[in-house]
Amino acid sequence: MKKTLNRWAYIIIGTFILIFSGLVYAWTTLAAPIQARFPEWSEAQISLTFTIVMSGFCIGGLLGGILQKKMKPYVVMWISGVLLLLGFLMTSWAQSPGMLYIGFGVFGGLGSGLSYNIVMSCVSRWFPDKKGLCSGILLMGFGIGSFLIGKLYTAITPSDGSDQWRTIFLIFGIILLVIMVLGSFFTVNPPAGWNAPAPKKAPKDVQFYAQVKPLDMLKTRNFWLYFIWTLFMSGAGLMIISQGRPIALDTLQWADPTAAQLGTVATIVGLTSIFNAIGRVIFGFLFDKIGRFLEMLIGGICFIISLVLILIALSSHSMFVLVLAYIMTGIAYGCVTPTNSSFAMQFFGPENYAVNLPIVNLNLLFASFSSTLAGAVKDATNSYNAIIYIVLGLIVVGIIINCLIRKPKNV
Repeated sequence: MKKTLNRWAYIIIGTFILIFSGLVYAWTTLAAPIQARFPEWSEAQISLTFTIVMSGFCIGGLLGGILQKKMKPYVVMWISGVLLLLGFLMTSWAQSPGMLYIGFGVFGGLGSGLSYNIVMSCVSRWFPDKKGLCSGILLMGFGIGSFLIGKLYTAITPSDGSDQWRTIFLIFGIILLVIMVLGSFFTVNPPAGWNAPAPKKAPKDVQFYAQVKPLDMLKTRNFWLYFIWTLFMSGAGLMIISQGRPIALDTLQWADPTAAQLGTVATIVGLTSIFNAIGRVIFGFLFDKIGRFLEMLIGGICFIISLVLILIALSSHSMFVLVLAYIMTGIAYGCVTPTNSSFAMQFFGPENYAVNLPIVNLNLLFASFSSTLAGAVKDATNSYNAIIYIVLGLIVVGIIINCLIRKPKNV
């Protein structure tokens, strides 16, 4: 058997790769200096870049799964690195929104989706006994990377209308290429004959139920029930997160906030990202320990608690309750992505996981519009309560759907 590293080394390296691959999710932060440089570009034009990134990410993930059937993982990782370099390079040259759409949106999204798929697919094969924990750790890196690197970017890049951001984007592109190329040598599948250590104890429903091909997966009732669940959960999380800053300002009722107070708001809102990353590990661990049904149920209950806390914060204007609400929101939203990965592996098997997972993740294409919906609801009602009640409805329906998902009859 070919000599391999300790399997935990692969998860550490994979997490490091995804910290940088997830940088495209920091678009809101990265765009601030660009918007200051081109004030004539509307908010809608700038925001469209993120929608294109999400689309590119989903398509890139699907392409990554297909390419794995034809190429070695390291080749796909190299392609990812080149696309990310091109995306950030084009963004550094941008003189029009169109260049942002093609560069950061299309190339950046595709590159991120390719590397995400390859890392998730390869590393998860080393942890068939801990697929939930493995997914949670990897996705923690993917989620927190945009927050940490976004903070660094904000610290070193002024939003004064200058062109300094162009140099930073160029540097980011080069760093991403280097990391994808170096990381590709450690993004490998287990060799033939390799077996994971036998788990000491696992719930009955953590076994692989079947090896299901993508087209056959689309014909199953469980797939569509789960797809609606993850769509509702993702949409609910994005609706709340997209309104995080204005909800905080409305709660604290600072008529003319100072720079220090705005910094406090940014820190409070940032708690959502931090605890979202922590939540991914928690729910990945729970999936392995207590099974899918209870793990998804707990995720829904956490969401309901977070919504109640937000309503209390809005009415009481309590910073303490607001902090608790955003911590719980982050944890609850952290349930979604590791469950996507673990569900795809458990119900449809590892053999077609590289294609099945990005199909499940296509829910992000639809969920990404939920932030626009939240803004429209706020404009129509002039209240955040209506948004909370809509999200609460989505979560309740999600809990009902969770109860309808059943173990396949042939298991």
